[in-house]
Amino acid sequence: MDRIYRIEWNGEARHAVERGGVLSLVRGDIFGQYEAAERVAAGSGASFTPDVRVLAPVVPGKIVAIGLNYKDHAAEQGKPLPVEPMIFLKPSTAVIAPGDPIRLPAGLGRIDHEAEMALVIRTRATRVPVESAAGHILGVTCANDVTARDLQNRGVQYSHVKGFDTFAPLGPCIAVGLDPSDLAVEGWVNGVRRQSSRTSQLVFSAAELVAYVSAIMTLEPGDVISTGTPSGIGGLNPGDSVTIKVEGVGELTNPVLDRDSSQ
Repeated sequence: MDRIYRIEWNGEARHAVERGGVLSLVRGDIFGQYEAAERVAAGSGASFTPDVRVLAPVVPGKIVAIGLNYKDHAAEQGKPLPVEPMIFLKPSTAVIAPGDPIRLPAGLGRIDHEAEMALVIRTRATRVPVESAAGHILGVTCANDVTARDLQNRGVQYSHVKGFDTFAPLGPCIAVGLDPSDLAVEGWVNGVRRQSSRTSQLVFSAAELVAYVSAIMTLEPGDVISTGTPSGIGGLNPGDSVTIKVEGVGELTNPVLDRDSSQ
């Protein structure tokens, strides 16, 4: 299984592939044909050498997020299960890399973490059937669908409460060749596990989501579908550290700061 990272290397953003504990620059196109070229580091994820800065694995044209896609989260919110996927958009400007701070705007009240498995689209998808949807998925990454919960509870639209700058951490890599149907998804805050489930508990599967979304809007290479969060969502405070774990992908960790902090 390949793990594709996007890194800062010699002053520019480059994709690199980890195979067998060796990270090499990518030659070619990660959405088409590629191969491992120049070796840049050994290790995996957070254990790469300090001169390798890991960026968000893609810069998506759009993030299509799915609401209430775990049964336990719908129950936690006191809402019925959706009869079809509930979708909303998060802007690409909300994306941050592993290690970048989630910045909490003042006056919004409670702001929550939401641990999610996210799908990265490989090839253009328009009205694709469920049976062929998996072929349009490049791989899986971790996502944190940060949400201004008090605003949401007051009826403010989802793309508003989830679209603030820094509210879409992604990473650390794209796991290619990983079956998304039964992966552990966890959310941790300050070393305490708050969320834990498996993608087998999704109301709508990865393939169903790609088919459904592509019937509404064309999905382009690099677009992201964030597949929903399990129960255990909770508030974040300045000084916290939040980690999202998806089995086979790795860990996405971000500190939490006030928006106006100088750090």
